[in-house]
Amino acid sequence: MEKSISRQIAEFAVNLKFQDLPKEVVFEVKRYLYDSIGCAFGAYKTKDVNIIRDIYKEVGGKPESTVIAFGDKIPAINSSLVNALMIRSLDFNDIYWKEDPSHPSDIIPAALSIGELVGASMEDVITAIVLAYEFEQRLCEYAVPGIRERKWHHATLTQFVSPIVAGKVLGLTVDQMVNAIGISGCHNHTIGCPTAGKLTMMKNTVDPMATQSGVMAALMAKKGYSGTEAIFEGKEGFMDCFLGYNVKEQKVDPLKMKGRDAVTEWKWNIDKLIGDLGKTFKILECSMKAFPTEALTHTHISATLKVVTKNNISYDQIDSVTLTTLAQAYDILFDPHKYRPESRETADHSLPYCIAAALVDHKITTQSFSDEKLKDSRIWEVIDKIKGEPSIEFEKMFPAKQPSKAVVKTIDGREFSEYLEFPKGDPREPMTIEDLENKFNGLSSAVLNGTRQREIKEMIFDCEKMPVSAFMEKLIV
Repeated sequence: MEKSISRQIAEFAVNLKFQDLPKEVVFEVKRYLYDSIGCAFGAYKTKDVNIIRDIYKEVGGKPESTVIAFGDKIPAINSSLVNALMIRSLDFNDIYWKEDPSHPSDIIPAALSIGELVGASMEDVITAIVLAYEFEQRLCEYAVPGIRERKWHHATLTQFVSPIVAGKVLGLTVDQMVNAIGISGCHNHTIGCPTAGKLTMMKNTVDPMATQSGVMAALMAKKGYSGTEAIFEGKEGFMDCFLGYNVKEQKVDPLKMKGRDAVTEWKWNIDKLIGDLGKTFKILECSMKAFPTEALTHTHISATLKVVTKNNISYDQIDSVTLTTLAQAYDILFDPHKYRPESRETADHSLPYCIAAALVDHKITTQSFSDEKLKDSRIWEVIDKIKGEPSIEFEKMFPAKQPSKAVVKTIDGREFSEYLEFPKGDPREPMTIEDLENKFNGLSSAVLNGTRQREIKEMIFDCEKMPVSAFMEKLIV
């Protein structure tokens, strides 16, 4: 190719202007800002957030950027990690899943932290957020099969996007942006274990760490630091190391390999990454979460809740629950560790636990994963009655659809079922402003009163002309 992949990305990113963005794209950015900031308020008291915050308070440093809700002023590099972890901590922020899953809103703090540092306007931040969604989602479709199937974590994708977002607000030139992508892309490949088996706090931390690294990379590039340009297509670059690319002939070279779930042809869809940039915007294809759980649980939770609420079935009436799921999801959702989760991080990725909590309470909220709820004996009475069935047919429907069939049998011999193809929050069944407001208010109710909740909503949906510093000041509890 005449220009490197990273240079083509950099040229688009540097040249994109707020005035180029359709009104519906700007509005969608505000929706995701509102959703993400609500998630951050909801994480105000989580243990992982407060551990990282305490570390940075002890370290100190130049007061460059604000920590959401807390109001601490710390170096921008550090606030980007704390704020990204706050958005991510409850596993309630957005989701995009094609070949790979990812959460583009994890990268929003790269724009906010740098924006506050350099005195940018929210127009600059909105433009950078568009880039976050654009390239994170494109990267989700670039590896075939995805990075996850190759046993790596999607933070591996974020490492390439976060320097673009930070670099856009920082005002990098094309050459500097290329360097920033090369700097960050050299050292943030994340193995899949944070979301495998028994989960820990790292489940929600690896992506924020990749966001923070991108901020550092952009600052380095601004000072003249150089990075690998052919980070994608070069010798021992991303495609060479992850297989399915002939670096000598510079062409895609499919290779049959055994991945997490099957033997498949590993290759790269470069056009998905850099083709038709600017013709449409990927943020319009992203999804929001109606439940604070792993994305592949959502259709199953929705289907199960429909069964039990519609038929007024209590948990003690249940003989069995059978959930038909994607073959590739079965390995994650019904891992043996998931039947006895000992932490919030494992519980919100455990379909048996999520379904058991739904059967007991007829709802799923952030409180479904509290320490108190993890000790609820009713959940353990019903959890072993929940079984999964992997379906190759369902697998063929994914990712265009995320099918689930829930079959509930009662002790007295009755049987009920529901079939759904996508969850609430999907672009085909989007969350309304009322849905978002209910979600935001529920997440922030412990730290904000009704007046403050309304003020923040109004500010977010009318924020273009605000300086980032004023925007962040309004987010302090």
